[in-house]
Amino acid sequence: MKNEITFTPSAGAHLRSVAISDFNNDSLLDIVVANYGSNNIGVILGYGDGIFGNERIFSTGLNSHPYSVAINDFNRDGQVDIAVINRGTKDLGIFLGKGNGTFESQANYSTSFNFAPLTVGVGDFDSDERSEIVVAYDNTDHLDVFVIYDTGDFSHRTTYSTDPRPACIAFGDFNNDTRLDIVVSTTYYDNVIVYLGYGNGSFANRTTHLVGNDPYSVGVGDFNNDARSDIVVTNYLDNTVSVLLGYGNGSFARQKTFSAGFKPFSVVIGDFNNDSRLDIVVANYDRSNSVSVLLGYGNGSFANQTNYSTGARSFSVAVGDVNNDSRLDIVVANFDSKSISLLLGYGNGSFARQLKYSTGTTPICVAVGDVNNDSRLDIVVANRDDNTTSVLLGYGNGSFANQMIYSTGNLPLNVAVSDLNNDTRLDIVTNNYRENTVSVLLGYGNGFFANQTTYSIGTTPAYVALGDLNNDGQLDIVSPNENGRS
Repeated sequence: MKNEITFTPSAGAHLRSVAISDFNNDSLLDIVVANYGSNNIGVILGYGDGIFGNERIFSTGLNSHPYSVAINDFNRDGQVDIAVINRGTKDLGIFLGKGNGTFESQANYSTSFNFAPLTVGVGDFDSDERSEIVVAYDNTDHLDVFVIYDTGDFSHRTTYSTDPRPACIAFGDFNNDTRLDIVVSTTYYDNVIVYLGYGNGSFANRTTHLVGNDPYSVGVGDFNNDARSDIVVTNYLDNTVSVLLGYGNGSFARQKTFSAGFKPFSVVIGDFNNDSRLDIVVANYDRSNSVSVLLGYGNGSFANQTNYSTGARSFSVAVGDVNNDSRLDIVVANFDSKSISLLLGYGNGSFARQLKYSTGTTPICVAVGDVNNDSRLDIVVANRDDNTTSVLLGYGNGSFANQMIYSTGNLPLNVAVSDLNNDTRLDIVTNNYRENTVSVLLGYGNGFFANQTTYSIGTTPAYVALGDLNNDGQLDIVSPNENGRS
């Protein structure tokens, strides 16, 4: 070959793979290389005359040893993205392109085999206009095929200041402008903070409202039937819940307090006696091992609590009709007993004795949804000390199959279920407190889920909530950063 051009990589790079494409939309070819020795990929933009710019480095992680790269538009935004297999960490990394020669931080996907990946390829194998990624390994005759859905990108973060120790988040339209607003509970100053949304993902300056001692869980509903959103929050050290009735203009009346169980932690809203008035159920994190139900009068006040045994301390509660009798039931995460409790509702505000189902270690949060599209509610649980999530498929009669277990990040504290990639299949999100990430597990629609993809979210994420904050038809992820005041 004549006129050979020599490219000098970064020190210790030990190049293993190269691919060519136009990464900055200037109609000139650029180069990407896998730098095995320096644990990164390098992008070299071309000037079109056989000359290239300096190498731009994008980390693939400590001891990752990237080995092979492939290119495609994985999220169908018209920009070229990069797939890399990391031989050291035995995972697949995706770098989503911005169209200007730079890329978002790597999103990682776990591989299926305990062998070092050898090479990666890309193609549309099922003619659905979505790319599949194929990974081959050393010392095994198997391949991994990663099916790419419209995952979007959750790596763009916007931070808003809160008071110290934000704990929980909920969404509602507090000023009746059809745009989602945010309410955050903060435990340091015993208040809730409201951020009114502009409908484009940004928010107005906050307003604060005093509640009880050590508020944690927060929920939104119309408790007095005036078509305005109200707020309810648990006060952990007061053994009460506070209700703030909304005026419909973004402001709220002073709190009304109602007795709950001892150390009320989580609150969920539903109509448990079919009177078209919202009621409250509270998970109590104390040795009484119970949940409290407060039936609503429809005027912003509530009847005295009724307690139901769960057999263990409870951090989290969820509601849904799990036996298809048009009556709401209660699901509780039993923090101390590797189980969940199910209380079937009678439709009059009372509930049957608990039924128990096994989970992982220290179940701390529970959610319900139909994850296999059979019109029967299923249960998803975050297991704090296992770093896993459990999926229990429902039979539609109030009973459930044995759990299936999926890995999450380190110390998952909450779990949420919704369709994140608009494929009509429910997905799972957990916040991982110790590693400052959220995990996204995309659902296949048959009760099974892909391996997690993790995204950086902020410092000590204490909760996770989902909502379309910028009206683009795609769900966004919001988390309070407990030690970050944001």
